[in-house]
Amino acid sequence: MEIPDELVGRRVALRHRVGERDGRPLYTDAVGELAADGPGAVVVRTRRGPVRVDRSAVVAVRAVPPAPPRRAPLAAVTRLEGLCADAWPAQVERPLGEWRLRAASGYTGRANGALAIGDPGMPVAAALDEVRRFAREHGVEPRVQVPVGSPWDHAVAAQGWVLNVGHARGAEVSVLVAPAAEADPPAAGALEMPTAPSDEWWRLAVGGAPTPAQERVLAGAPATAFGLLRDRDGAVLGQVRATVLDDHVHISTLEVVPAARRRGHATTLLAAAGAWGRERGARWAVLQVALRNDGARALYDRLGYVEHHRYRYLVPPR
Repeated sequence: MEIPDELVGRRVALRHRVGERDGRPLYTDAVGELAADGPGAVVVRTRRGPVRVDRSAVVAVRAVPPAPPRRAPLAAVTRLEGLCADAWPAQVERPLGEWRLRAASGYTGRANGALAIGDPGMPVAAALDEVRRFAREHGVEPRVQVPVGSPWDHAVAAQGWVLNVGHARGAEVSVLVAPAAEADPPAAGALEMPTAPSDEWWRLAVGGAPTPAQERVLAGAPATAFGLLRDRDGAVLGQVRATVLDDHVHISTLEVVPAARRRGHATTLLAAAGAWGRERGARWAVLQVALRNDGARALYDRLGYVEHHRYRYLVPPR
């Protein structure tokens, strides 16, 4: 049958002949992204691998909705959340069983809330009382960070805690992963990846000299690089931060100056951070982006990042 050109590149269900038995034709189906393979064949990229089909063997083909994303195992979510927390150290951290109480003078949600990824060693209601007590002690708002759909998400929500809709950066966050990439040389200028932040890096990151909390969060993790991209005249175009933990490189603080945006500099910085991590043993790059940041999510999608899981911030009801 004739395969419509508009189906190429889309997810399809394709039925095709694979032989015959007792004089009757046998059929099978392949579901996945459709690609052309010359004038006589197509390829369906299924989850089990590519399936090549002669066009003459196709008997039916139709577009189907995208496959639902696979949910990462809870153990993998817990491990990755722990690595990301290590890459973003709070000014003050206190264990509560397997939970982590954190405070950093209000600088970022990740460094100012309890990370709930395990057994707090007491009933959840009592643990949330400890979260409130710790927050009062350190002058921050009580907040719990929980992987979406996890047992801790359900347990905290069951105590009446609600989505932190007032969170400035967004209360729901996607954690994305991709293979640590090779860096392409910058189109113009120079790319630096020093292991200590310069005054220029701090100016772009926080607007000037850092507060003690900012310095702890951004410069307190070991094995961290503070990348700067410059033009040919030496002016700063953008920055990135990369921290290696086990087999991951955590990428954060990606920023391009407004006058230099939409020129591929963010892609260059991301690739440089991934390559820096890979040289130090990282196989995967991980970053976190608010769900409502559509522009950044579109960029990461184009670069091959996929969602590993999501987390959200819950706060006590008013």
